[in-house]
Formats: sequence, structure tokens, C-alpha cells
Amino acid sequence: MKKLLSLPPNLVKQTPNGNTVFHEITGLSPTDYFCTCDPEGHRIGSGGGTAWLLQQAWNGEQPFDEWLDSEKRILVHAGGQSRRLPAYAPSGKALMPIPVFRWSRGQRIGQDLLSLQLPLYEQIMQSAPSSLHTMVVSGDVFIRTTQPLPPVPEADVVCYGLWLDASVATHHGVFLMDRNTPGVLKQMLQKPSVGELHDLQADHFFLTDIGVWLLSDRAVKLLMERSGLHPSSLLPQPSSLNPQPSSLHLHPTYYDLYSDFGRCLGTDPQFDDPELRQLTVAVLPLTGGEFYHFGTSRDMIASTLRLQNVVSDQREIMHHDRKPHPSIFVQNAVTKIPFTPQNTNIWIENSYVGPHWQLSHDHIITGVPENDWHIALQPGECIDVVPIDDDLYALRRYHIDDRFDGDEQQREQFPVVTLDELVPQPSTLHPPLSTIHYPLSTKSAEQLSSQARLDRLFAQREAFRAQNLPMLARNWQHSVFYQLDLDDVSRLYEHYHLDLPEALPATAPMLTRIHNAMLRGDSNSAFSLLREGLLGNLITHNSSLITHNSSPLHSDQIVWARSPVRIDIAGGWTDTPPYCLYEGGRVVNLAVELGGQPPLQAYVKPSEKKCITLRSIDLGATEVVTTYEQLACYNQVGSPFSIPKAALALAGFLPQFGGERYATLQQQLDDFGCGIELTLLSAVPAGSGMGTSSILAATVLGALNDFCMLGWDKNELGRRTLMLEQLLTTGGGWQDQFGGLLGGVKLLESQRGFAQQPLVRWLPDTLFTAPEYRQCHLLYYTGITRTAKQILAEIVRSMFLNNHDQLRLLGEMREHALVMYEAIQRQDFEQMGRLVGVTWQQNQQLDSGTNPPEVERLTRLVDDLCLGYKLPGAGGGGFLYMVAKDPDAAARIKRLLTQEHHLPNARFVDMQLSTQGLQVSRS
Repeated sequence: MKKLLSLPPNLVKQTPNGNTVFHEITGLSPTDYFCTCDPEGHRIGSGGGTAWLLQQAWNGEQPFDEWLDSEKRILVHAGGQSRRLPAYAPSGKALMPIPVFRWSRGQRIGQDLLSLQLPLYEQIMQSAPSSLHTMVVSGDVFIRTTQPLPPVPEADVVCYGLWLDASVATHHGVFLMDRNTPGVLKQMLQKPSVGELHDLQADHFFLTDIGVWLLSDRAVKLLMERSGLHPSSLLPQPSSLNPQPSSLHLHPTYYDLYSDFGRCLGTDPQFDDPELRQLTVAVLPLTGGEFYHFGTSRDMIASTLRLQNVVSDQREIMHHDRKPHPSIFVQNAVTKIPFTPQNTNIWIENSYVGPHWQLSHDHIITGVPENDWHIALQPGECIDVVPIDDDLYALRRYHIDDRFDGDEQQREQFPVVTLDELVPQPSTLHPPLSTIHYPLSTKSAEQLSSQARLDRLFAQREAFRAQNLPMLARNWQHSVFYQLDLDDVSRLYEHYHLDLPEALPATAPMLTRIHNAMLRGDSNSAFSLLREGLLGNLITHNSSLITHNSSPLHSDQIVWARSPVRIDIAGGWTDTPPYCLYEGGRVVNLAVELGGQPPLQAYVKPSEKKCITLRSIDLGATEVVTTYEQLACYNQVGSPFSIPKAALALAGFLPQFGGERYATLQQQLDDFGCGIELTLLSAVPAGSGMGTSSILAATVLGALNDFCMLGWDKNELGRRTLMLEQLLTTGGGWQDQFGGLLGGVKLLESQRGFAQQPLVRWLPDTLFTAPEYRQCHLLYYTGITRTAKQILAEIVRSMFLNNHDQLRLLGEMREHALVMYEAIQRQDFEQMGRLVGVTWQQNQQLDSGTNPPEVERLTRLVDDLCLGYKLPGAGGGGFLYMVAKDPDAAARIKRLLTQEHHLPNARFVDMQLSTQGLQVSRS
């Protein structure tokens, strides 16, 4: 998804490498991020700026209409002069560094406002109808939401708003809606008075505009026409075949998106424009939305403070902060002074504050290089140092409430000096800055923004950050270090040539030690610690095995356990440790039988021989176990009996898991009263994606539970299965086993922590069992196999490292499970099917190997006939689950794939919803 950025002129200058300054200092790809600035000397407004940004991004190689329709784009207006926030005027507010939130995991130490803004905007655009290609947003706000996004309707203009009090709304644009037609714009108001809003509330609702607008191509073209850039006049670049002049450099006229374009929209607009009035407009409340403005110096500190305090629950704050006041923010900086509770509203960034500085309150200190100043700042006094040319600096001293607009923006008042001259005379203690003599020129605020050497500014920031990282690591108990994106931290350590942190002591929290081990590249220790945490006190407190003739079976009796498999339709991967340990997992899945039978079965019977005999019907394998050493080889690679051996161990047939100690296995079986014959049947191909190995493990445990009278319920069986997978080092979450243990359609949800005990909320099964829907659920075996262990290891590694992109996606998947839950509760078949398609897209974002070319070829054949489809589980092969649009479409899919398949063993398999889950009985 392309991002088009309107930035300050200094950021879009060309460097010797041919890139813009923006691309050079951020490292972002020009392919994904296009940037320009408003035309010099032209005031064009936000509407004209939108038209100009689109015109400049258009490559001129194809007609503008075709280009506009070719992909989705996010337009960010961040080119203002930052008159009320001078500290970030040279580099623009979009690149303003934002401190890591104390309650968040996976943020990057170098994050800026732009990187925080974009994920929500991308999420909205990904879910928007295909008719909406253009989003326009403001670059000086951060919007977050705590609830799932509402569906985006089909409309020419979609605007998002918040329910805010009239006292706040009066400073912004307001969407007015009739109480009888909420969601339909009546008219847009610009900064209405509080009294006017109170009067209107009798018959109207109002939402405050948060500056997030989605536009259809039709709306974009009309906006451009009103800005003086007619799309029909935008011609491709001249060539030998098309010698017409290029239109890339036409300038728009002034036109505001909100006060001009916006007030022409709605059923009763303030301004009458017949064409604009014909545009359909939808207004969406951003439920659970929060709005943070970074427009002024005080806004910057206040919004950051609000963000840090969004969460007050101490259980969710991952380090013990020791700041004497919460409004002190220090980042990319070295400070040599202690802070006190009187130091309120302090922002120090990209600066060196030495031991001889004295601070009071309301200070913003930015860009200050290393120094030995003796200086005392008065309340409200701020300092900004801006690099000029190769070796000069401009010193900007200002008050926190100063506004550099009008004549102030042009007045040449800020001295330009060398680094030596920047330092006050050491013989004078605390000299007021205004008395220092500067022999060189002065610059205006506008000149500082246009002439700042941003490469030097960012290089200084990088140098301070390199000093900060080891300090944060050493102070891990009171810093954000181990909640950072450690993938990013690892790259920074390598880039800065830093030594990785030392191993943490055994007294450190288990998850912190896991993060530390993976950061140091010791993945074996990280996975070992995870297993240790999940196994918990099982080894020392497992006395569940009942010995002394505990099995009351007759010699000819058999315990028979059988289970369905599962299909996950939303939230898969969120149940996987360590993610579920941080945030809790949330999955919607269903238990299904294949060909009318539970496909996973285990049989246990007593044996006169005092040994354990293991058989696999589907693999045609047999093994006789006579010693503890043989039984302990449950993690042997390639063994067909790893699962039953580990299950027997957890049932107490290994000393470290048993309630009593025996010298040999034969002695234990003598005391038990019989040997054991355990037979397995898996009527599901390997690599099916249906949770086969986990559910088979749960089935074996269920059979042993009954045979040995261990007293485990299905919750305990699920927990033991999670432990079993850790013993086998295959990892994995809990949704597979619970998906098979428990029948029906259900939402499974766990809380954070090592004790993963999912809460089950069963859902109505009408969408899966009613005659009009049952035929629409299709299961097709692709004939492609792919084991999940390697996929799992790589994804879990990123979880250990708090990979920012992955954690954000997992958070979206976790919320998506709730959306699926609600759709099934409403019995909305079409929405449920389409949400299965969203799940598939999310899975592919998490792991690109999920959708190999052979599978993609299959899905292209049925795409128009399905509401949604996905490969269950980790993907990459196995079964393809499809939700056809209707029974006729289902019949066509069956004919099509039966005729077209080229892979051996590919076939349709009958599936039915299992209402019972695991069943255990005795003959």
C-alpha cells in the first residue's frame, strides 16, 4: 500500500545518492513512500495539497484515471511549518521521536509519529471496499482504538469521528447527523460554538472530525477539479507517440478539504455545490477511539503523558519506573543530573544535559550536542540547537508557549556559531543565554527549517541512542529494554558494534530471561526456559498416577478414545506461547468428523506381559518398551511413537513424573497389575493442518486417563497436551487440542500468564448444520504436505523477540476472533464466510509460505464462487476449507476441482460438525 507524504521542503531535497533527504535518513523505500512538498510560494490548502500530492505521485506513464484506480494509497499531510512546535520544525512532526509506551510490547526505540500512525490507517484501508482507493489523514495526530474497527461501507466519502464533548468539538470540524438517520451526514460544521452544538443536540448527533477521510475515485476527481487540477487535463508524459506536453507541474489553487469541500457534502450542506452534493457520505464513529494532538509544544508533552497513562493497571506495566514525575520524558539523550518531583513537563531529546545544568519545569531541550555548560533554565525556557552547514549551529532560545508565525517566523533572531562559540564562558556561572556574544550571522525560524542539516541532526540522535542502549540493558528492571522490539534492537547492536547484554540471573522473571536468551542468539536456552515455565510444578507435584492394581478393567476389556479434528477460522497463532503468555489467546474453531467418523483414535488394553506394546495401525509400526530408558526417548527424531511415549511419561510411567519411585519399569508394571497395549489410528494424512498431532496426543492422554483412572477432565487433558508438546520440543499452542477435545463451534480465550486455561464460549451451529448452509462448507485435501514444526519455530522466534510487525498483526488477529464470534452469534452467513477470507489474508501476512503456488493456483479457480477460504493450521498444504456462496456454487466448486486437480491424492472429503468432541468408552 503506497504512502504519499507531504513534507517540509527540507526533507524532500535531493541528496548526492539520488534519494530525498527523507528516504536517506529514514531508510524507507521510495517504492513504498513517495514524498513531496507544497509548491514553493503557493498557498494551496489541504484540498489543493491533496490534489497536488496525487498529481506529483502520478508517474505520467498511464492515464491519470487508470493510475488512480490501480492501488490503494494513504496521503499524509505533514508539511506544515510547525510554528507552535519549533523543536521539530526542521525535520517535521511526522518524524518526531515518540517515547516507548510503558505498557506496550514490541515498540521500537527509534519510533516516530509517522510509524505509530500508519498501522491503523493501513488496517482501515485493507478492510475498505475496493471502490475506495484514497485515504487522506493529518500528520500531527495519533489515533488509537481499543475496539475492533467497524465495517467500512460503500460510499464516495467515508469520514471517521469521535463522540467528544461540545467543549472539545468547538475547536474542530464537526459532522452533524439527524437523529433519525445516524451515520448519514447532514452537514459539516467548522468550529461551531458550544451554544450552537447544544441547540443542535435536540434533534441531531454530532461527531468530531479526527481527520481520517476515505475518498472514492469520483470524489477525488471532483476535489481535484475544485482545486484547479482537472483530471482530464492530466496527460501522460510526452513521447514520440504522444507529443503532448506533460501536466505534472500544474499548480492547484487554494482549496480546503474540510472548510470548502467538506461543507459542500451531506443532505443539507452549508455550501451548495450540486455535483458535490450528489456524493454519498458515510460517517463512522471510531468506537473505543482516542485522539492525541501533537500541534504545539504543550500538546506534545500532554499527549505523550496521556498515552503513557492509558494503562494504570500495574500488572500490565512491564517495568518499575523510577521517574520522580510522570511528565519527564528523556529519549536519545544523555543526562547527568538528577530529576526531582518539581521537574514537571520536561522533554529532553537528542541532547546532552551535563552535570552543571539546572532545570525547573516546562522545558523542551532538543538538538543540544555534548557540552560542559553551567546553565540554569527559567520556568518555560526551552533550547533547540539546529546544525547548519558542515560545522555550524544555530541556537534557538524560546518560551514553551511561543508561536513563530507572521513576522516572528521571518525575523532573523537566532545566532549561528561554531561549536566552541556555543559554549558559555566557564568563568561565568549561570550566564543568561541572551548575554552571550555571538560573532556570526543570525537566522529566522523559517530559515532554520529550510537550511537545517538534517543528516547531522539525525547522526547526533543515532550517536546518543547508541549510548542509551547498553544503559537501558543494564538497568533492565527499571527500563523498557526487554519490552522493545528486540529484533530491531539486535540490528541496532550490530550496527553500532555493541556487545550484546550478558545473561540474566536465575532470579530474573522467566519471560525476561527468555527474551534475553533469544536476543543473545541462544535459542536453545530460550526454548528450554519456555518449556520449564510451561511445565511448571508438574514434575514435583504430579502424584496423579494410581498404582497398586489401579486399572479395574477386565483382562478382555478395551478403552476406546476417539476425537474429531479441528478447523480454525479466526485467531489461530494467538494461542501459541509465548504470545498467549503476554496477551492471552483468542481463537474461534470448530470440531469436525471426516467421512462420518472421528478420525483420531486410541485403544488401550491390559496385557499379561509386563511391558508396554505400542502399535500404529496407519503406519504399520510396532515397538515394545521394557525399560525407562526406552520410554524416555520420546523426543527421538522420526519415531512413530513419540506421542504415546510422552503421554505415558505424563501419566506417571517415568519416575520424574510419577507419584512413587521404582527401580525399573517392570517393577512399576508389576505393582500396576498388568502390562499395557496401546494402539493408535490416525485416519488423517500427515501435514493436514487439522491439528492432528495435538489432538491425537489429547486422545491418547484421554485413553490413558480412563485406563489408569487419573481423574483428568478435558481442561486438564488440554493442559497436559500443551506440556506434552513441550516435552517433544515441537511447541505449539492450545487451540488444536481444545478444538478436538470440545465439540461444536466455540470461542476459546485465555488470559496472560503461564497457566493457560482457556475459557470456552460455545456458539450456535446453525451456520454449519442448517440444510441451506451445510452444503456450503467444503473440505478438499490438496495432496500437499508441510510440517508445522519449522514454521512454528520461526514464528515463535519472532514472538520471543517482540517483533513489532508480528505482534501488531497477532493483536489484529486476536481482535478479529471477536468479530468472527459476533458474526456467528448474529447468524450472518455471508459475513462469517468473508471473515474466513480475512483470516486467510492475516495468515499469509504472518508467514508468506502459507500460500504456496500450487495452493494459489487452486484458490484462483474457485475465488469467485467462495465467500472465503483458508488452509487450516499453519498452512502451506494439507486441507483447503472453503465457504461457498450458496449450494449451487458449492456444486460448481466440486465439479471444477475434481476436473482440474493435477496433484496425486487430491480429493474432496466429507465433513460434519462434531457435537461431542473427545469420547472415551470401555468395551
